[in-house]
Amino acid sequence: MENKFKIEPPQKTNEARVKPAAKPASSGKSLFSGLEKRLKLESYFEEGFPVQYLPKILFVVLLSLIYISNTHYAEKTTRQIDRAQSDVEDLRADFTTLKSDVMFASKQSEVARRVKPLGLKESLNPPFKVIVKE
Repeated sequence: MENKFKIEPPQKTNEARVKPAAKPASSGKSLFSGLEKRLKLESYFEEGFPVQYLPKILFVVLLSLIYISNTHYAEKTTRQIDRAQSDVEDLRADFTTLKSDVMFASKQSEVARRVKPLGLKESLNPPFKVIVKE
């Protein structure tokens, strides 16, 4: 199998030799130009792209993407949990308020006061059991 990514060196002929394009002169020092000089990245790609490392590079990229997506998912889940906890606290406060209102409204004295305008009054006789003989 032939390596298609390898750049063949120019053959020596009597024809006009083509010189590689000169690098544009950078006027200032940038982070990337300094990084490129220190790592000497051009020496790795002189003979073409190193295909033998491609599966390892793709695996590392895949792991990085999974790590990033997992982080986003965890943060989203944490926000949902916080929102649900605050909703539960609000509902618990509403429940406590409504429960105390119902307990107050169901007291005997409060019921008697509310039905007085309707003409109903409290019974003074205690309840008794009705027994039917056959």
